[in-house]
Amino acid sequence: MTVVKAENIIKDYGLNDQTVHALRGVNLEFEGGEFAAIAGPSGSGKSTFLHLAGCLDTLTGGNMIIGGSNTATMSRTQLAILRRHSIGFIFQAYNLIPVLSVEENISFPLTLMGVGKKEIKERTAKVLREVGLEGMAKRRPKEMSGGQQQRVAIARALVKKPALILADEPTANLDSTIGREILELMLSLNKSEGTTFIFSTHDQMVMDYARRLIRIRDGQIESDEVKGGI
Repeated sequence: MTVVKAENIIKDYGLNDQTVHALRGVNLEFEGGEFAAIAGPSGSGKSTFLHLAGCLDTLTGGNMIIGGSNTATMSRTQLAILRRHSIGFIFQAYNLIPVLSVEENISFPLTLMGVGKKEIKERTAKVLREVGLEGMAKRRPKEMSGGQQQRVAIARALVKKPALILADEPTANLDSTIGREILELMLSLNKSEGTTFIFSTHDQMVMDYARRLIRIRDGQIESDEVKGGI
């Protein structure tokens, strides 16, 4: 099943009375269960693509089809609903809410979705086990290491049971040992849950783990290689 289909994607930004062409006619397709990385230098367009696929930004041109829904024809409210129910996000800065506990950070998306309290408790406990954070449910983010905070972010993304998880430079603030642990965790979850992971990265270790590597430069696809991964 196709999870993401990008057709001739164009994204322009205005900057100091000039137009920046962030993406210039990008065509990409991702099937269910992929573990893919989009790699390129800063300003290449990799994060822009993730923001468009995640309904965090709107297109200048082309079509972005997420799970059969064309985001180019959707209202902001419709995009928010699609993002809330179908897409998980993992960011390099973790983006946890500091005043909430680990379990509250993880369960917050389910509360927004209107999930019942009993199911919220069950699903939160399950993902805490899956990411190896049992016993830390009551901690605050400031009481945890960077690697532990990223595990919370992964759990928060997974708890919605999304078909798609977008990870924007998820290892950027981690040392290589912790970064490898996080990648192993995500790869394990990809295999067990069948969730599609798409990374943006300039980290060679992420590229090595990916089973598909797409290189982008100046808003255009340079190469698209299916490989073994680790």
